[in-house]
Amino acid sequence: MSARRRLPPTSYLRVFEPLRAYDDAAQLAIAAQRGIGRTEFEERSADEALERLTRGLPDPFPHEQAERYRELHYPGADGLTAPYYCPDQLPTRSILAAEQLDSSMRPALLELLVPEAAREANAARIGQEAFAEAVAALHTRTATWGIPLGWFVLLTEEDHCEIEEDGTTLLTVRLSAPAVQVLERARFAVASLAIHAPELDILDDLTSLGEWLGLFHEDAIVELDYGPIADRVWPDDSAQDLRLGIESLAEQDMLGAAAAYRRLTSRWLKVRQLARAN
Repeated sequence: MSARRRLPPTSYLRVFEPLRAYDDAAQLAIAAQRGIGRTEFEERSADEALERLTRGLPDPFPHEQAERYRELHYPGADGLTAPYYCPDQLPTRSILAAEQLDSSMRPALLELLVPEAAREANAARIGQEAFAEAVAALHTRTATWGIPLGWFVLLTEEDHCEIEEDGTTLLTVRLSAPAVQVLERARFAVASLAIHAPELDILDDLTSLGEWLGLFHEDAIVELDYGPIADRVWPDDSAQDLRLGIESLAEQDMLGAAAAYRRLTSRWLKVRQLARAN
């Protein structure tokens, strides 16, 4: 079994930018890494993550690792594909992941998995100023054991789709679309919900997502990577159900909105049950 299938199922929302969006140093690093396919990249990342979690040294953080870039080839209007790049930003994401554990794990278990000494040493390696800059330009958002509802507003089943399989197992499904189009969807949903359902939590989530996406190059591509959770939910109508739910709210059709919400929750109920079991 590959390392990807042994780690907790994690989904990602990523922003890929064209090469011209990066400075000279980043472009040189990207040039040195060209030719590494996504399957190889993800397998290598998963192997390294598993090694960090299981090594004898009680420190799951990455050490002295040069920045790496995922590469996405997105089809243009002329039918030709163009390359786009997303920095892994692993040290920054590792710190954010450790901080999220504070509110979801007992202190004794947290200290066992992510010792305070390791957290302090990692923070010192990165530096507070560098960490703040990296967070401000973070290209990847992460979710474990599920996908935030707001992400289904951004990407739909009609977008460019890549499916990765390993024998009979679905490793992931990746949906991608231009950031301009994704931002338009987010802003439309925010405007509709602000009028018809301002009390819903998803409104704040979508507002935050819109502000985040606005930080990147106008020609960027946004990707929703289901990760291993795809094997449990794909084919997935979540984006369609959420869209119908928002449209129903706008039309004051509470029955239609409730039906769409029930379909959404029932589809992801088995995933939440697995998360609780783990």
